[in-house]
Amino acid sequence: MTLESIPFSGLRASLIPLDACLGVGGAPQSATGQATLLTGQNVPATIGYHYGPKPDSAVADLLQNGNIFSVLRKHGKQAKFINAYPPRYFSAIQSGKRLYSAIPLAAVSAGLPLLTQHDLITGKALSADFTAQGWREVLNLPDTPVLSYQQAGERLASLSMQNDLTFFEYWLSDYAGHRQDMAQAVTLLESFDQILGGLFNAWNDEQGLVLITSDHGNLEDLTTRRHTFNPVPAILVGSETLRRDFLKGMTSLSDVAPAILKLLI
Repeated sequence: MTLESIPFSGLRASLIPLDACLGVGGAPQSATGQATLLTGQNVPATIGYHYGPKPDSAVADLLQNGNIFSVLRKHGKQAKFINAYPPRYFSAIQSGKRLYSAIPLAAVSAGLPLLTQHDLITGKALSADFTAQGWREVLNLPDTPVLSYQQAGERLASLSMQNDLTFFEYWLSDYAGHRQDMAQAVTLLESFDQILGGLFNAWNDEQGLVLITSDHGNLEDLTTRRHTFNPVPAILVGSETLRRDFLKGMTSLSDVAPAILKLLI
């Protein structure tokens, strides 16, 4: 589907473009884009530049002083970040060899625990690649249970229904874009399509919304290793009434958090 054919609204899903440049020169970057999604503030305009991949002190300050996780918790709502992290991630954070990216920083600053290998094994979390095959092959954790794409989508639906807001971060597509790897990009999109099939087959449109969006463009243009200036998609699945109300007036990344809070509070 091309930019000229959207906005689109069908029986279960809507699609609109969102501005990721936010009126600031230069290509959108991960830290400022994610912080904008999480806070509802135009973070690049506030600090004067796009920045990433990890937050600098200015972005970190904005994330730590109010984000959708902390706001929802203050209103008695259940929010959860369901990515599982392996043991070596926590060791690197504790030793100072690794810094939090924007989403885990927002979660921990709101008092949410980052989920672990135990959470993944017991079905309370998902791995970054959805199936956990990478935990076996790349992280050398051979006892990790591996899910099919269908099972991963069903687990995502099940976990989501347990909270007011459930957040999952998928970043492998960004890696494929930076590598300009068409074969990997096609494989990722084919697997993602199967995961969405499992999610949507298990989803109750009357009970909530599924939102799929991004902090910046990348994978859609493999002629460059860099992030693009393109609008990013916002795909919304749920009842027509919920979709219409949620998307009203939404034009950029800074509109996402306010729409979530309006829906849930």
